[in-house]
Amino acid sequence: MGTYLNPGNRGFQVITNGIYVDKTGLIDYVNSTLNTPFRLTSFSRPRRFGKSFAAKMLCAYYDKTCDSRSLFEGLEISGKKSFEKYLNRFDVIYLDMTRFISQSRTKGNNVVIDMQMAVINELREYFAGCVSEDESYLPDALIAISHQFHIQFVVIIDEWDALFREAKDDIPLQEEYIQLLRGLFKGGTATDETVAAAYMTGILPVKKYGNESAVSDFKEFTMTSPAKLAKYVGFTQEEVKALCRDHHMDFDEMSAWYDGYSFSRIQHVYSPNSVMNAVQDEEIQNYWKKSETFESLKQYIEMNFDGLKDAIILMLGDQRVQIDTGTFQNDITSFDNRDDVLTLLIHLGYLAYDQTRQEVYIPNREVSDVFQSSVKGEKWKPVEQAIGQAEALLEETIRGDSEAVAKSLELIHEKCSSVLTYNDENSLACAIYIAYYTAKNYYQIIRELPAGKGFADYAFLPRGNTDKPAMIVELKYDKDAETAIRQIHDNRYDGVLGDYYGNLLLVGINYDKDEKGVDAKRHSCVIEKA
Repeated sequence: MGTYLNPGNRGFQVITNGIYVDKTGLIDYVNSTLNTPFRLTSFSRPRRFGKSFAAKMLCAYYDKTCDSRSLFEGLEISGKKSFEKYLNRFDVIYLDMTRFISQSRTKGNNVVIDMQMAVINELREYFAGCVSEDESYLPDALIAISHQFHIQFVVIIDEWDALFREAKDDIPLQEEYIQLLRGLFKGGTATDETVAAAYMTGILPVKKYGNESAVSDFKEFTMTSPAKLAKYVGFTQEEVKALCRDHHMDFDEMSAWYDGYSFSRIQHVYSPNSVMNAVQDEEIQNYWKKSETFESLKQYIEMNFDGLKDAIILMLGDQRVQIDTGTFQNDITSFDNRDDVLTLLIHLGYLAYDQTRQEVYIPNREVSDVFQSSVKGEKWKPVEQAIGQAEALLEETIRGDSEAVAKSLELIHEKCSSVLTYNDENSLACAIYIAYYTAKNYYQIIRELPAGKGFADYAFLPRGNTDKPAMIVELKYDKDAETAIRQIHDNRYDGVLGDYYGNLLLVGINYDKDEKGVDAKRHSCVIEKA
């Protein structure tokens, strides 16, 4: 058992000793690719989404120097036909790129050279007499071993893209690294004989140069296109419900904080690190902020690309923004437009992506709070001020002070719309959501709630930790607030919230673009108790 060659199953054993959500079905997928044209898999996900857990799981399953049967008994993979066939049958090469980078930086050495020599030294010791003393190129060392001993390797690379993130400006080093990956995996008879399968994890997809992948033979699964591996991106709704049931946690709160990522195959995907921390601590809170500071987001959303700030404000206002993810070069330096920046934020987990509609949005309350921390400073002053007024606006609404609400909305709408198209219904909806931004601390806010004969614009459902009233908010544009209230009654929107009668507010809001030919930009409000 070595550090890089056949690292054993201890890493996975430690994982399963705690609260474990079964993701071993991923092994069955990798088994299906062994010695096929699809044997090279790249599966990229954000930090905190279980990448290293998966790598250690695969090491434990394939490593021929250990017996991992008891670790997998009762888990999903143990019921698959491929389980017995490949269990502990391969020599495994395990490369943790963050570890290599840390060691090489300490010594001031070349990480690509150091990595190869570290692995070759273990290979030379394990396969005595096979690897020459002057060998320094890892692909050739593996080929020599494969030919002499008639074996194949499973290669697992954790955080494959760490070099592109940590040495983002060292282009020669990046190119040297890419050439090594090509030597290991770029087809040909020698590689076919040497590598039974490869699995790479990372935050970023495989680096692109123009429209071409730098290592084109990999089958890629990403945050923009996870395909059949979607259920392994994070936790599914069923998995989170089971955790909440077993550990007596509030599922609705868990959902509001950590759900929101969605794919065509899996509609609800949760941030796994946050869910596990909440279960372990028996407390739902923002764990994202504890593992990463908001400065990492701030540097991207403040980039000077046309439309980027508009997009961020719209998403803060619970809107979605259409983007083209195709031009992103899969690194953190090659940005040509706002869509490249937004695509990076998808891969970093700050934004969720609707593949069908090609739209991005802020996924949940936890990430929304990180955005709120990031939109500070002179550039974001109007939005920061609008959010700062949100608590007072909520109290004015609950008091039923319709004149104060109308006046506050007028000011907030003007601030939020300073870089948007002011006279636009989406702008109004965006401003309303930002105006009530802090209400999410007390409410589940649902937009377009099916109710009565139509859809209520906004429904504010009180969370379990508050005694604040429920609210239905209806918006109108160039009409009047009374019309909004009448629509709530006529279409019986309040019926869906019948359980809240006696503690339910009906709020009608209207924005007048023009008044008798004059650009008025006037807001009005009517508040009723149901």
